[in-house]
Formats: sequence, C-alpha cells, structure tokens
Amino acid sequence: MSSEIETTVTGRGAAARVGVIVAVAVSAVAMRLAGVELPPVAAVAVFGGAVFAAVALLMWASEAARVDISGSLALAILALVAMLPEYAVDIYFAYTAGHDPAYAAYAAANMTGANRLLIGVAWPLLVAFAIFAVRRRGARGDRDAVTLESHRRTEIVFLAAAAFYALVIPLTGRLAWYDTLVLGGLFAAYLWRIRGNEEGEEELVGVAATVAVQPAGRRRSLVAALFVAAGVVILAAAEPFGDALIGAGSDLGMDEFLLVQWLAPIASEAPEVIVAITFALRGRADDGMGALLAAKLNQWTLLIACLPIAYYLGGGQFAGLPLDARQTEELVLTTAQTLLGVAVLADLRLTRGEAALLFGLFAAQFVLPSPHVRYVIAAAYTLLAIVLLIRQRRHVPDLIKSL
Repeated sequence: MSSEIETTVTGRGAAARVGVIVAVAVSAVAMRLAGVELPPVAAVAVFGGAVFAAVALLMWASEAARVDISGSLALAILALVAMLPEYAVDIYFAYTAGHDPAYAAYAAANMTGANRLLIGVAWPLLVAFAIFAVRRRGARGDRDAVTLESHRRTEIVFLAAAAFYALVIPLTGRLAWYDTLVLGGLFAAYLWRIRGNEEGEEELVGVAATVAVQPAGRRRSLVAALFVAAGVVILAAAEPFGDALIGAGSDLGMDEFLLVQWLAPIASEAPEVIVAITFALRGRADDGMGALLAAKLNQWTLLIACLPIAYYLGGGQFAGLPLDARQTEELVLTTAQTLLGVAVLADLRLTRGEAALLFGLFAAQFVLPSPHVRYVIAAAYTLLAIVLLIRQRRHVPDLIKSL
C-alpha cells in the first residue's frame, strides 16, 4: 500500500513539474506564432526561458529512453534535437549561398564558431561545474577533473577520425560532395556502433522515473513526444532568442561576421550546454561530457555533411561550397582545436589544468585576432595534441579497439 501511495505522489509531482515546463514553453511558442515583438531584454527572458523548458524535456526524454536504448544513443538523439537551431541557421546560410555568394562566408563562420565554442568554452565550463558539484556535496570523486566511462572512447575515436579527415578540406578549398559522403558515413557508422552499448544502469527519479515505469508502448510514445516537443520549442524559441542577442551586439557596433560566428552560435548551442551543466550539477559529469561529445561529433560530421547538399539545392555548383582565405583559416583553427580536444581525452580524463588550457587558447584568438597569429595558435593546438598523444600513447590502442 505504501509503495502505491508513493508512486501516486511521485506521479502527481511529476505532472506538476511537467505542467510548469509546458506553460513556459507554450507561452513562448504562442508569442512566436502570433508574431509578438518584444524588447531585447524581454525577448531574452521569454525565449531563454523556453530554451530552459526544452532542456528539461530533453533530459526527461533521454533518461527515460535508456530503458529501451543505450545511454550513448539516447545522448546522441538528445544532442541532435538540441542542435536543431544550429542546423536550421547553418543550412539556411548554405542554401542561400547557392544563389547569393555573400552568404557562403556566414555558413562557414557559424559552423566553425559553434564547434570552437563547444571545446573552448563548454568543456571547461562542464569541468568547473562538475568540480564545484563534487566539492559542494563533499562526495567521493575526482575533485580536479572529469573522469569518463570507458564507453566514451567510441565518441572520442570517431571524433578523431573526423578531425583527421578535416585536415584535407582546406587543401581542396571547398566543402565538396565527397566530404558529405565521408563525414555523413562516419556519423552513420557512429550511430550504428553505439546502438547496443552496454552501460551501467542508474536509478531514475522524478518525471523520467514516472515515464520509465509505463507500459512499453505508452513509454515509447511519451519519450518520442518529449523529444518532438523539445524540438518544436527549440525551433520556435532559438531564433528570437538569438535575434535578441544579435540585436544587442549590433547596437554595440560589433562586426557582422563576428555576430554570425559567435553570438548566433551562443544562442543555438545554449540547449546542449545547459543540458551538460545540469548533468554535472547533478553529479553526472560523465553524461554531461557525453552530451557535449555527441554534440561536437554531430556538428563535425553530419552538420558539415549537410552544407554541400544545401548549397547545391540553393542553386550552387555541384562541386561544392567554396571557401575563401578567411574561411580556410577558420577551418584550420577549428580542426587543430578538435585534435587537441581528442588528445586531452585520450586517457578519459579532462583535468582542471587541461580545461584552463583549452579556454586560454580559445580566448587568445580574440586578444590576438591577426590571421597570421591565428595560424600560430592552430600550430600550438597541433603541437600540444602531438605531445599529449605521445605522452598518453598507451591509451591509443584502447581507443582503436572501441571502433
């Protein structure tokens, strides 16, 4: 009898939380559909709140989905849904570039900016919040690093493969149809590889627990509905949220290229970064890092693979989306940073010092914006990656075995 009462109370509490989240999300979606224009500060609050609501929906869905699929696959789906704004923005730029060449630079700028934000800012933030959570709770655990589970090697090795392939792209001067085949194929292979990963079970609580105990058919329908609802909210809220940020930046006289490269990705990356930090604060830093790794791998394979297709459909040449000198520079710097990201995770640990290094090198490009200096920073990323991989060479065979 007591267990039935507890289940009823839990269900009612879950329903209340869902009600609050839905109210926040629906109000923002309704304003978007009605075409209501808000001042920038109000827009950030309303649509930013909707992004947080979508994050809650994504977390409940990904946790409950683990009853039926692997945790890695659930996080990959979470990352894909959370990245819908990034896909929408970048594919729009690439499609428009097919008949308006001026937009080609924006497609590359948005993609490289989003990728560098993940490693240069999101990874260090995760480490900081994870260490804070461990120390605040006085719990056992690494107080100076985030330690990953062994199955995260799958994401790391696929990211390494994509990064090494990306070294070739600047030499061709374009994102071509064969890049779509290779990088799209890598993403498909990654999903196939993680579909049956066996991972430790965890105790679910709250809304996720309530969904997980439902009969199989109802549970899967609820999980699918949560993912779809989160996607709808993100697509509705991310653009006005980003517009509010960009509007503020424009008022401050920021360069348009930099607005597209940094402020727009900050808005579009917000969902997965908030998800990761929430995981970290709940003592689940491995899942937080798993979400960020899935997002990075997603962007560095499937997102890039979509751009030549969008460009061609928009009226561009079949040969692919051309890259000018600045875009090539951005791609080289992003690829070098990705290689260092792979190197620091080779031992399945991201220490406080390594996080500070990633953030420091990321910040250096703003302090020293010269193209020549940025190539020097790219060289520094690459050299450090080589040094770290040599130091951690005993872990490389384990990475290769995870394929």
